[in-house]
Amino acid sequence: MKIGLRIFLGYFVIVALAALLLAQVFVQQVKPGVRQAMEDSLVDTANLLAELATDDFLAGRIADGRFAQRVRALAGRDFGADIWGFDKRAGSYRVYVTDARGIVVFDSAGEATGADYSRWNDVYLTLRGEYGARSTAASADDPDSTVMHVAAPIRDAGGAIVGVLTVAKPNRTLQPFIERSQGVILRWGAVLMGAALLVGLLAAWWLARQLGGLRRYAHAVTAGERASPPRAAGEFGELGDALETMRARLEGKQYVEQYVHALTHEMKGPLAAIRGSAELLEAPLPDADRARFAASIRAQSERLAQMIDKLLALAAVEYRQRIDRPETVDLAALAGEVAAELVESGATPLAQRGVSLQVEADAPAPVAGDRFLLRQALANLVDNALDFAPDGSVVELAAQARGGDVVVEVRDRGPGVPDYALPRVFERFYSLPRPGGGSRSSGLGLCFVAEVATLHGGSPALESRDGGGTLARLVLPAAP
Repeated sequence: MKIGLRIFLGYFVIVALAALLLAQVFVQQVKPGVRQAMEDSLVDTANLLAELATDDFLAGRIADGRFAQRVRALAGRDFGADIWGFDKRAGSYRVYVTDARGIVVFDSAGEATGADYSRWNDVYLTLRGEYGARSTAASADDPDSTVMHVAAPIRDAGGAIVGVLTVAKPNRTLQPFIERSQGVILRWGAVLMGAALLVGLLAAWWLARQLGGLRRYAHAVTAGERASPPRAAGEFGELGDALETMRARLEGKQYVEQYVHALTHEMKGPLAAIRGSAELLEAPLPDADRARFAASIRAQSERLAQMIDKLLALAAVEYRQRIDRPETVDLAALAGEVAAELVESGATPLAQRGVSLQVEADAPAPVAGDRFLLRQALANLVDNALDFAPDGSVVELAAQARGGDVVVEVRDRGPGVPDYALPRVFERFYSLPRPGGGSRSSGLGLCFVAEVATLHGGSPALESRDGGGTLARLVLPAAP
């Protein structure tokens, strides 16, 4: 499972648990909170009515006195109230009064007059000087039919409790307010949970993107590929910079070690030839042999100088991770410039062996990159073809745009590349003997071409031609 998905799932579990907990707390507190508020108002109402009913109760006219008349008249009153969007047209109170024995002597609903309520908590506790209240279901089959009863004592002139007035109100009357409050809480809870999940998804995606970029960069560095640290913010950016610094220092050490070993290995041959020729020159020799050994020393010295120059150029390319300031370069025009320079310089195959160079680059072929490196790569491809081209043959240099790429081809009619050598022609220091007994090259030219191609996001190829010869191809992405 990817780290982004793990982060998101963990965040989702935390948010879901928090949302569930909050929903349970809020929803479970709404109903009790509303009923507590109603009970508080019933306490005030019961005590107020108990004071108003005291005179009629002590006078023995509680069932038909003015108090009873006013309470019964409440049923005909139109309240006309609008309570937060809910209409209230009639009252929902029930008022009943019991004597000191708990017998109902007045009932505004006319249902329980004469009934014994002495065992109900509202009457039982109040007659004993305690706070009396109860909530009783009107129907045993309907748990939502509960009615809240709150009682207040009726006292005589001496302060003794002589009766109880109870105010009853169905809890069902509060249900619309409870349902609306719960609905609002649940809706906004769902909105907040969705917003939290969206934030979590974005955060998980961002973290996964940052870590994924660093992981891909680390894999690319491990594979020896050219890679730049990903763009990142905060600690991720600092981590990317630290990895890039570590990579550069480690690669620098390894690079120097590899080049020292490779250079010393390749220099042994020319140095051995120079030392052998020098030892022979110390003894008396015929003029012809002396000239031959002196020429060998000069040739091997030039080979060493050429090897060092090309190695320095290759090192500069291999160590670069990117082209900092790419420019648009027309490879068709650049191919013409390279061919013109070789003709003007009087290169040995062109001047002494009658090899001609033919350029096929009529239409523009633009690429984005480093002009100097591209020029050197083209020159190396042409030099390699000229070394293997037969006397009097033609070397063709073509550059053209094909789809989204620019393709450069150098074709010769030399002996071609053996099958066993094709996989290794772009390796450092790998070279083949030149026709006619010519000495091997430094083996760095095609390696340089491969590095330049990779640096520009392209690829090189070398293959044998039908009818004899070699086709060297350089494919680079075309500039927009």
